[in-house]
Amino acid sequence: MSIMGEPAPRAAPATLGLVAAAPCLSKVELRVSCCGLLDRDALSKSDPCVVLMMQSFGQWMEVDRTEVMKSTLHPVFSKVFTVDYYFEEVQKLRFEAYDISSSSRHGVRDEDLLGAAESTLGQIVSQRRVTRQLLKQGKSAGKSTIMITSDELTGNNDYVLLSFHALKLDDKDFFSKSDPFLEIYRLNDDGTQQLVHRTEVIMDNLNPIWKAFKVSIQSLCCCDYERQLKCRVWDWDSNGKHDFIGEFYTNFHEILGAQDGNKVQWDCINPKYKAKKRRYKNSGVVVLSSCKIIKIYSFLEYIMGGCQIQFAVAIDFTASNGDPQNSCSLHYIHPYQPNEYLKALVAVGEICQDYDCDKMFPAFGFGAKIPPDYTVSHEFPINFINDNVECEGIQGVVEAYQNCLPQIQLYGPTNIAPIIGKVAKWAVEEEQTELASQFFILLILTDGVITDMADTREAIVRASSLPMSIIIVGVGNADFTDMQMLDGDDGILRSPRGEPVARDIVQFVPFRDFKNASPEALARCVLAEVPKQVVEYYSAKNISPKSFAPGSE
Repeated sequence: MSIMGEPAPRAAPATLGLVAAAPCLSKVELRVSCCGLLDRDALSKSDPCVVLMMQSFGQWMEVDRTEVMKSTLHPVFSKVFTVDYYFEEVQKLRFEAYDISSSSRHGVRDEDLLGAAESTLGQIVSQRRVTRQLLKQGKSAGKSTIMITSDELTGNNDYVLLSFHALKLDDKDFFSKSDPFLEIYRLNDDGTQQLVHRTEVIMDNLNPIWKAFKVSIQSLCCCDYERQLKCRVWDWDSNGKHDFIGEFYTNFHEILGAQDGNKVQWDCINPKYKAKKRRYKNSGVVVLSSCKIIKIYSFLEYIMGGCQIQFAVAIDFTASNGDPQNSCSLHYIHPYQPNEYLKALVAVGEICQDYDCDKMFPAFGFGAKIPPDYTVSHEFPINFINDNVECEGIQGVVEAYQNCLPQIQLYGPTNIAPIIGKVAKWAVEEEQTELASQFFILLILTDGVITDMADTREAIVRASSLPMSIIIVGVGNADFTDMQMLDGDDGILRSPRGEPVARDIVQFVPFRDFKNASPEALARCVLAEVPKQVVEYYSAKNISPKSFAPGSE
């Protein structure tokens, strides 16, 4: 668990500037803290969480959220928001503070809103530290404020994996042992200090072993190996009034001594005890048992190293699309104007095909009765060649789609779990190869809400640990509200059994949001998260671009 409560639903870095015309200039880390939040709980203080929103095409979309802090009106969150910065764009951000109750642990509700503040990323990075008053329904939310601090990630973007434990900590509780957690602060040049990481709480234990955690070297010490770090150990209390156990100071140069199986340890000192007690030695010992530098590779490094994007398409042929012979049908083939299915297919496919060496693309249909016996199928090749489901180039997919329509009967229901499972099997086979250099992107084009939601959630959770991303484009004017849950932007997607996704692999976009925009705008939006998802997968598997070379270790 995270300190004081539930972990943030999305731990992965977020991407802003989804429709930027140029590559991002740099990445920025944002840290938030609040002061004087409204107290919404009767028997204790609020349990706050801050949700980061971004504005895209006039709508606010959730990007990420902090952990939940228990019983405090002055939270300092350890969660870091990592966003892409574009100089040429006005990137509007909104920070919403919520009181997270047990009944809303997997989501936020309007009635739980404590206040919100808006700013632009440009304002935040230009001032480095911005304080805004929280508003609720256009009025001040009491005296509550939020402070956003920014750091640019430049140069060394690598991470360090640290494993801490402690020995013989002071016992602060009368009826049980202390419940210790560790905080690490970076001391800044201007005399301020910045919380870098807060561990989980280890209950009833004077010799806690905290979970290993990962933090960027830039965040930890601004790549200054001699920068002083302050580490504090606390005894957690449910009322938020944690008891101070002790502290010590160090720097990254000293931390690096724990590499290669070595250990580094510090006396945990309580200054008050040291000043008053002549024989005082320490309040315990904190040990760094492991320090490992994690090299962070970019998407381009993986592509240039040999990673191949395998692009597959699945098209909805259910009856709700309308008779293809009727001009009102979503599948109507106009002699001069491509329908929405073709527009979305070409926009996304033309980008993906540049990363596929053989330009051969599997293309499937679902929800139709197919020849010769006209039974319903949810994973049939649209070229009707079971032994060779691939089409040559995006134009080959377009031609197969157009030739397929007169031969099938649109039917139903709208089931997409079978096609996700089919592509996932290919990804499993790829994982078992020596090089594992193939990454699969499945584009699903559908006109309505799917009918096998439970099976689809299960299929996505299983696929989330594989080299695979799923893009869903909603075609037509249906109500796609229920489809948004498949996109992890609103919280962690879970299987019906409660198992969470290993990583967010789904991007859902309604095509109608781009009717008045260029096809390139749609492609940029739906593909924006793919580079991050590629990097997340290979990083989690400890696979470097060099691993793609034959004979590499």
